[in-house]
Amino acid sequence: MRLSLLALGFLPLLANSANIMLSNDDGWAEINIRAFYNSLVRAGNSVVLSAPADNKSGTGSSDAPATPLTKPCEFNSCPAGSPAQGFNASDSRLNYVNSYPVTSIRYGIKTLSPKFFNAAPDLAVAGFNVGANLGTTTLISGTVGAATAASKLSIPAIAFSGTTGSQISYTTTPTPNYVTVYTSLSTTLTSTLLASGKPYLPPNIWLNVNFPASTSTSCTRPSDFKYVLSRINSAESGAARDVNTCGVTRLPTESQVVGTTGGCYVSVSVGRADTKGDAGASEQGIVLGKLKGLLSCLPS
Repeated sequence: MRLSLLALGFLPLLANSANIMLSNDDGWAEINIRAFYNSLVRAGNSVVLSAPADNKSGTGSSDAPATPLTKPCEFNSCPAGSPAQGFNASDSRLNYVNSYPVTSIRYGIKTLSPKFFNAAPDLAVAGFNVGANLGTTTLISGTVGAATAASKLSIPAIAFSGTTGSQISYTTTPTPNYVTVYTSLSTTLTSTLLASGKPYLPPNIWLNVNFPASTSTSCTRPSDFKYVLSRINSAESGAARDVNTCGVTRLPTESQVVGTTGGCYVSVSVGRADTKGDAGASEQGIVLGKLKGLLSCLPS
């Protein structure tokens, strides 16, 4: 039986707390990543944010040494002339890296994790992104690039993306409702995975999670949403079967899930970090078992 989102809201207890590295491609001062950071901390986790100093959307797995800033960070969140890496004066766990998402999360894992965690992070999360990352878009997404880079460093990783929204500063008031909704949905899935116990994901595996539109008239509350196990891409003719769930052995694509009318469906795809494509039935089955209390089926 699917657990209610209200019940799942109590999952992130200290017993399931984790050391989490957080990044994105929209920049360290964008409202989505800051809202997600605050929510993960409230859930009892130890979180470090390491994200680009500026918007680096669509940069995929690009990687380059960070350089001093010749112009201010996004939304004037740090001045021109700032060092290549820096942090918020009031919270040293909020870090920028003047380079790509991949560079940023690697800096977080290799340099910041020993400082704050005295160990590697338990989990890496990227996003939630401004805009969906569906299908082949995963190949150019910096958010996905960050998640797969973490997975390649043996850190279980999740990439979150939301259909609704635009790039705005974390200082924006009031907070848009879609930010509140997507923050809750991201935290719920993260907490559910943490509650399943280690290892959180198999080696070389990451999750691609996409939220459908959340507007003033539809999908306005976290409780409106249901999570569905999906594929990143359509299966080729003759491809091996997917995990058996919802009475079938072929998962819907994430585009089909997010685009389903008459409901608010979140796609949860199981990917391979080395290809950014779909994992096999065995890995899908492991994720199905870990998230089984959360996952639903599309209407028939």
